[in-house]
Amino acid sequence: MKWTQVSYVYDGTFFGFLTCVFDSYQYWEEPADFVSFDRACASFYPQRAVETRREDARRVYRSLEEKLGGEGKRWLVRGFLTCLPEKELWLWRFLRLGYAQGPGFTRNLADPVVCQIHRAVRHLEHEAHLYTGFVRFSQTEGALVGQITPKNRVLPLLRGHFCARFPQERFLLYDKTHREALVHQPGRWAIVPMDSLEVDAPGAEEAAYRRLWRKFYDTIAIEGRENPRCRMTQMPKRFWGTMTEFQNETEERKELAP
Repeated sequence: MKWTQVSYVYDGTFFGFLTCVFDSYQYWEEPADFVSFDRACASFYPQRAVETRREDARRVYRSLEEKLGGEGKRWLVRGFLTCLPEKELWLWRFLRLGYAQGPGFTRNLADPVVCQIHRAVRHLEHEAHLYTGFVRFSQTEGALVGQITPKNRVLPLLRGHFCARFPQERFLLYDKTHREALVHQPGRWAIVPMDSLEVDAPGAEEAAYRRLWRKFYDTIAIEGRENPRCRMTQMPKRFWGTMTEFQNETEERKELAP
């Protein structure tokens, strides 16, 4: 039977994507592209709206361990969190390749599909690792609040680290890029959509702690070994905008000057 090319319109969720995968095999359809409902527009291909059906999505999900192996399943799940352009198409090709070749296909990095997914997942995991050290929280109305601007959807990977690090704290970590937040209180957590986050100006105590942190950051620096290029390699500049030591640098350093 010949595969028919179709443009899938879905809700943009992982389970919605798995429902599209189920339909592609059910109806012998080859996805030409994947578009979320809020970005649907005219297409050269026949369009079909796919409502998420959790039972069908679970059937696909349960098959991943057997067909793709543990590593292939992890790459597929995490691949959906990446900023890879046209990630759904790449993931569908990856899944189809795994179904055809079975576990172990992830070792074939010479395959362009496997290589593309591998690189995207490594980029996601590296960015998440950097954020475990680059996130800065501030005390706001009895809770810790932080903001990040990642390229990938790193909150699911950061959840375990910060929930284990602050198990008795109430905190909120806002992803400004993807407009979602990790919310935690003792014993409970959730990643929820959040269009924006407005934080009040810091109180006197919080402002004092910020000044102390900046003073510490300046004090431990060794002037004779200053190397801006090395600093930007170890601490990329795109992270600076949400890091306390780089916010209001000029004003704070004037205050701290003798």
